[in-house]
Amino acid sequence: MGLLVAGMKLVPYPRGIYHSAFPNFGGPEDSVNCKRIRKFESLAGKKIVWAFFSNNWIEGIRFPGKEIKEISRCGAIPFVRLMARSTFIYGPDPVYTLGGIINGDFDQQLRKWAREARNYEGPLLAEFGVEMNGDWFPWSGYWNGAGETGGYGNPEFPDGPERFRDAYRHIIEIFRQEGAENITWFFHANADSFPEEEWNKIGNYYPGDNYIDWVGLSVYGAIFPDEKQDWEELSFREKFLKTYQQVKAFAPNKPLAVLEFGVIEDPRKPAWIRQAFDFIKQFPDIKAISWWQERWENEDGSFSDLRINSSQSSLKEYRTQVKSPLFKTTPLFNFPPGYRPR
Repeated sequence: MGLLVAGMKLVPYPRGIYHSAFPNFGGPEDSVNCKRIRKFESLAGKKIVWAFFSNNWIEGIRFPGKEIKEISRCGAIPFVRLMARSTFIYGPDPVYTLGGIINGDFDQQLRKWAREARNYEGPLLAEFGVEMNGDWFPWSGYWNGAGETGGYGNPEFPDGPERFRDAYRHIIEIFRQEGAENITWFFHANADSFPEEEWNKIGNYYPGDNYIDWVGLSVYGAIFPDEKQDWEELSFREKFLKTYQQVKAFAPNKPLAVLEFGVIEDPRKPAWIRQAFDFIKQFPDIKAISWWQERWENEDGSFSDLRINSSQSSLKEYRTQVKSPLFKTTPLFNFPPGYRPR
């Protein structure tokens, strides 16, 4: 990208929103290919700042150097999702437990990852444990003690979130010890908590301002055909505002990103896109957006098509919205003294 950024952090525009995406890197989210980035940018009519992909630990904890270089070669910043799973089955992972991470069982592999990230020298964005307040990933609080309080740490704090928080802190501390200062760290929760209980509030998972650079949310509309009857309840505005006050309570000074958003194809999809962008453009705390570009088959044979090009009308609406100069395609890394971009 022609930038010397080692030791620098991605920072937001005072007035502007980064335009980014998961550009359809496949079901496991790791089939990184420059052509897919170019295709999304061509469809959107606008470049992206970062490209999401998953660093699955199925075959071990490894630095995804090939994928990172491919994204960088295509002119985007690699955004790496550290996915602590040895299998794709639903439930707790038999290998990469939060307790094991906290206890240092994987420190050797994590230190090697961190050193390779440091030696890469280019800008990297990263997150550990996406959507930890749901029940669909093995690192979620649900599978790691949930609301119990007597199994780990502070006896007055829910064990599931506390284990996640401490595991994330441990990872970042290792990366700092190895000098990987070219990484901007994100905390990424889901707009809805499952289950929706007091112990599962997203603030309970937050590692703290000393560890995290950005806070992000997944804010989806309907993503399965049987959710279509709840279309109004799944509006972007309603789901975002449901969680926003929680975020401002535990991280009032951190830049906020919509790290995943999208909705399935439906005659109402263009209106959902338009209403989402109307809200985003008027809400000054949102500093980045990242569309989830994917189509998949469900177990019942139905399809979920979240792509911006799921129909011509949906594509036209998305292109119209991101054409606004408010959506930025050039990243900023810290502010030079006295410089204030517009």
